[in-house]
Amino acid sequence: MTSATTPALTPTDALDEIAFLLERDLASPYKTKAFRTALATIEPLGDDKVAAGVADGSLKRRKGIGSTTWTVIEQAVSGQVPDYLADLRDKIGGPVTEDGTELRAQLKGDLHSHTLWSDGTTDLASMARTAQRLGHDYLVASDHSPSLRVANGLSTERLEQQLTELDALNEGFDDFRMLSGIEVDILEDGSLDQSDAVLDRLDVVVASVHSKLRMPSGEMTKRMLAAIRHPHINVLGHCTGRLVQGGRGTRPQSTFDAAAVFAACAENDVAVEINSRPERQDPPDDLIQIALDAGCLFSIDSDAHAPGQLGLLDLGAARADALGVPVERIVTTWPLDRLLEWSGA
Repeated sequence: MTSATTPALTPTDALDEIAFLLERDLASPYKTKAFRTALATIEPLGDDKVAAGVADGSLKRRKGIGSTTWTVIEQAVSGQVPDYLADLRDKIGGPVTEDGTELRAQLKGDLHSHTLWSDGTTDLASMARTAQRLGHDYLVASDHSPSLRVANGLSTERLEQQLTELDALNEGFDDFRMLSGIEVDILEDGSLDQSDAVLDRLDVVVASVHSKLRMPSGEMTKRMLAAIRHPHINVLGHCTGRLVQGGRGTRPQSTFDAAAVFAACAENDVAVEINSRPERQDPPDDLIQIALDAGCLFSIDSDAHAPGQLGLLDLGAARADALGVPVERIVTTWPLDRLLEWSGA
């Protein structure tokens, strides 16, 4: 029985929490899609219509409701914590790690996330709703730029459409803001995969290398330095491009003159991203130390491609805390007005 001080778990809450936990655990998108689809199906109906649909069985026949999600909805309507959710809470509930929790509590936002506009799994509103639930004050939609075709990178025209959607979405918020942004590719010659006119309109620009990761060190250094010196860059994303675990296999880190690259970041007020994804753990610890010594700012980001992956910030915070990154040099601990003043928005 639900206590007088604990609100009942609604079917939408149950489906959302299941999807969140699966996504944070980096489960297959095909596994989480059923719960996100069911959530999108029942959310517009409201609790009363959902309960009525469970009572007469009509909800079970709706497109988007499968046998597992039906059971979750039915149990939630009856006042139970659905068995599926209870099992997930036992297995993977709670913080991803118990380390760095004090620093994690000081993070106010996330500058790197992806949506259906490129290679993410959900829309802007779903990402915003989860970010709010996690206590964020802001989240940057930083979908990919045009040259990354495998990730459905945004053309200028599609980015314009996304900006219109963001404006409409933000009208519904009081104490949260979905910021405009991009993860722009650093091209082989160090130029950026989007025009200056477009970049100038965005709140935050993350720049990352996604191609030719095995370039000789000297060439990669020149490439990265050219990008870092671009006036619109705010964050250098996953700087080595390495993969250390996970379903995509492993990939060695790119080589470059780290001292020169991080000195340029410090000189140009570009934050070095501490990418929270467990398969990246980028930069490696030794490079974070070089960036610290260079006087760099840092941005702890999730690089989330699904709402639940926003919870991976726990891992980035734990790494930053263990390596002694000062809180005042982490831009994602800054309030929104200070962040936007820094980013030049």
